[in-house]
Amino acid sequence: MTKTTDKVALDQWYAVETVAEIRTQPITTRLLGQDIEITRDADGLHVREILDDGARSPDLPIQEKYGCLWTTLGTPTADIFDIAESHEKDRRYVPCGWVKMRASGLRVVENFLDMAHFPFVHTDILGSEPHTEVPQYKSEIRRDVDEVWATNCTFFQPQMTATRPEGEFSQLTYRVPSPFVVMLYRVCPAQPDRLDAIALFIQPMEEDLCRATPVMYLLDDQASLTQLRRFEQVIFLQDRIIVENQRPLLMPLEPRAEIPTRADSSSVAYRRWLKEKGLRYGTTMAAS
Repeated sequence: MTKTTDKVALDQWYAVETVAEIRTQPITTRLLGQDIEITRDADGLHVREILDDGARSPDLPIQEKYGCLWTTLGTPTADIFDIAESHEKDRRYVPCGWVKMRASGLRVVENFLDMAHFPFVHTDILGSEPHTEVPQYKSEIRRDVDEVWATNCTFFQPQMTATRPEGEFSQLTYRVPSPFVVMLYRVCPAQPDRLDAIALFIQPMEEDLCRATPVMYLLDDQASLTQLRRFEQVIFLQDRIIVENQRPLLMPLEPRAEIPTRADSSSVAYRRWLKEKGLRYGTTMAAS
C-alpha cells in the first residue's frame, strides 16, 4: 500500500500515539498508507515520513493535545477540535490504550454511533433485552462548526458506569468533530447537571486497517483507574469483533448500498457529511 492522494484525508489531524508512551526509542507506525517515525530527543518530539529509500522527510506538523501526539500529512485548514471538558480541573483524565482493527476507521466511527447494537453486543452492560428499541432522536450536520451531532438520545443501560450496576435510562449526545474522531457525552449519574465526555481517536493506517484509543474525561470519583479502563476496554473489544466482521470492510457511501433504519439516523447524517466533503479514503468510492 502507498500513501493516499486523497487530499481530504491528508488535510486532517490524527492522533498517532499517547505522549506518555513515547520514549527515546523510535516508534514506527503507518498513517494513510505512509510509514512514519515518531522520535523524542533533546529538542522534543518529532514525526517524519519514512521515504522509499529509507531516508526521513522533514518534520511533519505536530501538536500535543488530550494526552496524544497529533500529526498530519497534509495542510489542515482548521485546528484540532476542542473538548471543553478537558479544561475542567475536577475531571479525571482516563486514557484507555490503543486497539488495532482490521476495518476502515470510518466503520469504527459508525459503530460508535450505533445504539441499536447495545443489547446484543454489550449485553447486561450498555443494553439488554427486552429494552431493544432505540427511541427517536435528532441527527444533524451543524454547518456553523462543520460537525455531525446526534442529540436527545436515550437508551436503557443495565450498567451505567464501572461502579453503578443498577440499570437506568441514560441521556446521550454524540458528536463527530472530524471524519476519524467520534465523541459521546453522557449525563453523569452522580452530577445530573453535568456530562461525562468520552472520545475515540482513530488512526487510519490503511484503508481497511486502523487503530484507535478511547480517552475519557469523567466526573467519577469512586472507581479506580483500573476499573474505569477495564470497563471501557471490555466494551471496545466487544465492538472490535463486530466491526471486523462487517462486509465490506470499507464504508459504502453510495445511496442505498446499505439500507438504514430509523435507528441509523446518525449514520445517515455521518455518511452524507463524508460524501459532501469528498472523502474517499476508507470508503468504497474509488479511494486511494
